[in-house]
Amino acid sequence: MYGFYKKVLHYFSLVKFSHTLFALPFALIGFVLALKEPEVHFEWLSLLKIVGCMFFARNSAMGFNRYADRDIDARNPRTLFREIPSGKITPRQALVFVIINIILFLLTALSINPLCFILAFPALAVLLGYSYTKRYTWLSHYVLGIALGIAPSAAFVAITGYFTPAISVLSLSVCLWSSSFDILYSLSDEEIDRQQGLHSIPQKFGRVKAMRISLIGHLLLFFLIPLFGRLISGSWLFIIGACIFLALLVYQHAIISPTNLKRLNAAFFTSNGIASLLFMIFAVADLLFLQ
Repeated sequence: MYGFYKKVLHYFSLVKFSHTLFALPFALIGFVLALKEPEVHFEWLSLLKIVGCMFFARNSAMGFNRYADRDIDARNPRTLFREIPSGKITPRQALVFVIINIILFLLTALSINPLCFILAFPALAVLLGYSYTKRYTWLSHYVLGIALGIAPSAAFVAITGYFTPAISVLSLSVCLWSSSFDILYSLSDEEIDRQQGLHSIPQKFGRVKAMRISLIGHLLLFFLIPLFGRLISGSWLFIIGACIFLALLVYQHAIISPTNLKRLNAAFFTSNGIASLLFMIFAVADLLFLQ
């Protein structure tokens, strides 16, 4: 029994389950925003299905990424001890895990409505295709951004069947937020990427320019987040959440520099995880109780 639980923990580690905090909060904002639309009513089953889709889609994407990058990870000291290179999970086991999650994702999407099932296929193409983009283009960060940016729109469309300007702005915000922090995270692999012939913004433009590009992406959120708030008629609760979120973006740029990346993990994991969770709490509270 201990061996079974240990294996389960290896799979959770394979897909970095703790990083679910990056996209899931925004998907929940999309779900609650959908409830404000005419003729839409809250159902626990719908919420459970949407969370299920997020869970299975993310497992598929992360599992496939680890499978596709297994040889690359094995040559990188930072990733050498990940589950597949270290032998905790075999490539075959990882691939079976991915296939199972893809099937569960598609079945869950189909159970929501036919439109969700149809849209699940292009979503999978982005989620799985991202794993190979670093081999061909330094724009891979923005493909990851699109993959995460899908989350709020997917939750919204699953309930309503259509897009609105507000949900589009939120998805664009998530795309810029996540692609910009991924640029920062890739700073630690700049030299390894260059040695392995992989592409990234730090590898292409160097550390200083990469940090500037990341900063520009985050600065655009100082326009997009208030615009989203205006579109949903956000009140003082939303403003507080937005200020905290934007302040944490400034914080993650303030604690690292081109010559000092010691606090990179704090900037990437801690700052962004807290930012997304707090933003969701305040935005959802605003939508549910003050509108």
